Amino acid sequence: MEKAETYLLHTYNRYPVVLDHGKGVYLYDTEGKKYLDFGAGIGVCALGYGDEELNEAIKAQVDKLMHTSNLFYHEPLCEAAEKLAAITKMDRVFITNSGTEAVEGALKLARKYALKQGYENRTEIISMNKGFHGRSMGSLSVTGTVKYRTPFEPLISGVTFAEYNDLESVKAAVNDKTCAVILETLQGEGGIYEANEEFIKGIRALCDEKDIVMICDEIQCGMGRTGSYFAYEKYGILPDVVTMAKGIGAGVPVGAFAVKEKVMCGLEAGDHGTTFGGNPLVTAAVSKTIDIFKERDLLSHVKEMGAYLTEQLESLKTKKNTIVDRRGRGLMQGIECSQAVSPVITEALKKGLILIAAGTNVIRFLPPLVIEKEQIDEMIEILDSIIS
Repeated sequence: MEKAETYLLHTYNRYPVVLDHGKGVYLYDTEGKKYLDFGAGIGVCALGYGDEELNEAIKAQVDKLMHTSNLFYHEPLCEAAEKLAAITKMDRVFITNSGTEAVEGALKLARKYALKQGYENRTEIISMNKGFHGRSMGSLSVTGTVKYRTPFEPLISGVTFAEYNDLESVKAAVNDKTCAVILETLQGEGGIYEANEEFIKGIRALCDEKDIVMICDEIQCGMGRTGSYFAYEKYGILPDVVTMAKGIGAGVPVGAFAVKEKVMCGLEAGDHGTTFGGNPLVTAAVSKTIDIFKERDLLSHVKEMGAYLTEQLESLKTKKNTIVDRRGRGLMQGIECSQAVSPVITEALKKGLILIAAGTNVIRFLPPLVIEKEQIDEMIEILDSIIS
């Protein structure tokens, strides 16, 4: 910890724990203490820790080839792209190193698509208040939390923020310069708010009518977390672009954006690139992760465990008058409290439970998707003993 604070930029207030290894849904620190993990590395470790099948696939690829650049083809890249296109129901895929980079590519694609369609003045973007899309200058420009944006302004111009789940506010923001609407299908950092059907279907219809690119950010809520591969599947719609990361590689640093044929002309040879994106190592992990999802019918498991988590959190809510709401779906849920939750999270860590917040008053639950009922019970018991 002393070395980290000496040599790393202090951009995180880390907990005083040095993690060493993990197994299943548990993590262990360097002193041997065991932690039940309900954060999954902020929704990343979909298969938990030490999954032998995934680990073997990664090890085999390390011994074979780790990097080529995108000047050449390699099999893991093609396999991962084909599988991502299939589960997103999209046509083409660009693989990145992170979710933030996926958002950057999606924004570029939307602007270029408008230009290719002859809309030379269409450069503006509508995003949502409380939305979170990343920390780079482009993704930060469409992040709907003022405190994140203010220190780095001026950012990209032409961004208007509408209210989540308020279709009329989106319609009011549209003008003849609008090229894209971006939203999280289920807001994560903003407090675990799920889009209602009228809102998301209304945006789809509006974008169709105006020839505007609809971008669904599924970086946190995607890859099985809500019980389907992607949260937008619940509504029977397809976005024009979907951004993803976190769970698609189950622990390796990888993101992607997938696009419908309609907007593919938004990016052509020379318009976009990445040195490390789509390298053999991470794409082998993506390919194997998707295979594991199918082989183990993990989506059915998430639906079952998500229903059980909902039941248990609702039961806890009836016992604790400081819990004012439960929100979310599947294994992406949150409880809103009437006071700041940081003391609860700190106390939970002492008792061997890892939780994370979403804002000041919301505890977020993002366990590995392989969680079982007994571990949900273990989490509830610890939380019950802490929340007064």
